Amino acid sequence: MEKQAGRSTRLLALYRTMARIRAFEDAAEAASQGGVQAWGIEASATPAKVRGPLHLSTGQEAVAAGVCINLRRDDLLTSTHRGHGHTLAKGADMAKMMCELYGRATGCNGGKGGSMHIADFGVGMLGANGVVAAGIPIATGAAQALKLQGRDSIVACFFGDGAINRGPFLEGLNWAQVYGLPVLFVCEDNRIAATTPTRSLTAGSGAAARARSLGIEAHEVDGNDVEAVDHVAGELVTRVRTGAPALLHAITYRIKGHVSVDPGLYRDADEVEQARQDDPLLRLRALLASLGEAAATAAIDGEVNGEIAQALATADAAPWPAAQAAFGDVISTGAGQWH
Repeated sequence: MEKQAGRSTRLLALYRTMARIRAFEDAAEAASQGGVQAWGIEASATPAKVRGPLHLSTGQEAVAAGVCINLRRDDLLTSTHRGHGHTLAKGADMAKMMCELYGRATGCNGGKGGSMHIADFGVGMLGANGVVAAGIPIATGAAQALKLQGRDSIVACFFGDGAINRGPFLEGLNWAQVYGLPVLFVCEDNRIAATTPTRSLTAGSGAAARARSLGIEAHEVDGNDVEAVDHVAGELVTRVRTGAPALLHAITYRIKGHVSVDPGLYRDADEVEQARQDDPLLRLRALLASLGEAAATAAIDGEVNGEIAQALATADAAPWPAAQAAFGDVISTGAGQWH
């Protein structure tokens, strides 16, 4: 009975994280398209609240939640251009994140980072990155620093399936293995690289096989089964803390298009519908219902809806950055020698 209660408690914690990610992505998507009436904010004909590219992780929530529940606050994380879920799962403030997407001064990066470069050093989230695979060498370098400092913190490095065909993947994994660095590489395989199915671009058996060729322990997992992700990630995190890099290949599915205004019509409709039936939130909700926790999940849904409505209202009312802020956070060119 006690074991069952412990399982339910952890699953509910995972569900809360996943529900928060889904709510944030849905609200941000609506805000990028010019209206957030679904969240209690009056719709209008004004321009979209969120400007620029917005890459959603809808359908991939179980990977972020299942990995990050095993991380400590002092652990570090690098992400991709599709990084809202990782940032939330690592503990970032939802309202500050929404302010950042709105380009407001109170955003976690002062309104300058936006969606693709969102970061929160306070919770160890070193940043999303608009360049495919660019987070891998950053994570490896951060892990090298942790080792030199003698700390027992680790780095979790999220990247997509498209990144394994980029040079930094091999370079980063090789460096981590040679120097025994505390980094967990997480391939969030959503089966499509931008607009092209992964299977048509990637030779061989994928990320795990390539990691094993370098002597790195690697495991594959159903990325839509959050309990399975949690279990395997937990084992790998324990290993990584000893100074041995590892790789988790989580196979999931990106339900939405490449960006929030992309209907994704280049994908097979039946395939997308099948993926919707395998929605990780639906799967976890059904599991929790079988454990007698349906009321608890409904309560979480209500709390999350209230939280995202407040985050949107906060972002909408937040001030814009001052004009002089444009001159901060830039590389100095010295004492005028370049003029």
